[in-house]
Amino acid sequence: MHADEADIDTPLVRRLLAAQFPGWADLAVEPVESNGTVNAIYRLGDDMAVRLPRIEGGVEDVRREMLLLPRLAPSLPLAVPAPLGEGEPGEGFPWPWYVYRWLEGANPVVGAVDEPGLFAADLAEFVLALQRIDTADAPAAYRSGPLASRDPETREAIAQLHGVIDTGAATAAWEAALRAPRWDGPPVWVHADLQPGNLLTADGRLSAVIDFGCMGHGEPAVDLITAWSLLAADARKSFRAALGVDDATWARGRGWALSIALIELPYYRTRNPTITRIARHVIGEVLADHAAVDH
Repeated sequence: MHADEADIDTPLVRRLLAAQFPGWADLAVEPVESNGTVNAIYRLGDDMAVRLPRIEGGVEDVRREMLLLPRLAPSLPLAVPAPLGEGEPGEGFPWPWYVYRWLEGANPVVGAVDEPGLFAADLAEFVLALQRIDTADAPAAYRSGPLASRDPETREAIAQLHGVIDTGAATAAWEAALRAPRWDGPPVWVHADLQPGNLLTADGRLSAVIDFGCMGHGEPAVDLITAWSLLAADARKSFRAALGVDDATWARGRGWALSIALIELPYYRTRNPTITRIARHVIGEVLADHAAVDH
């Protein structure tokens, strides 16, 4: 998926385990199919997972997760990754790597959540719980600045998608989001990447949230992006009501969802079919939502 991606395979994982965690070296190692773009995941035995950054840019993300998740986990209503061990560079792999507790569940299907009302309630409960945690000493989230800071990159992505999407409608929706008043409240904890690949479901309910590498303090709109990737209109309304989100924050959330999808689509069109499908879905949902509001 990336030009500078590390070479990672099952034999490498086995060598790393044998050299650094020999007590786990005889356990089964199986690659996990994932639409993740930053880390490679391997199941280790029945109840663990090995996580290796694919690119150098992902190294600090995982370190952030290892440092901060133990602080946040006790206050969250859903399961989150539990780090069990940190490996060192070796066997030709250039960066730290990690062993986590395995979390059961499956990624929700874009546009086809089994129990949309319950899913929306579960997601809102998680977001509110995260926002209530004290942000003292919290780092800035990966996506934490004002929406306007994404304007050049978003417009460049729109230009690259000429002939692929309705760029006129995308520009209009983006400019509407930019007109929304900026957040003037205190920063809150945000996950900052609540995309389908970072959510797990079981029996129709949201069961776990994973990949906290983008987390930190920011404005709450960034954690609304799931509303347009996974929730149909009725569930989207329920999600908003449960959060008590005002019009300006909702408009910025729509803008965040659109900007992320627009930037991802040209990059991943030939690299990751799942990310491409999600980005197209989000763009379609945002444009339809904007058209309904605009009229």
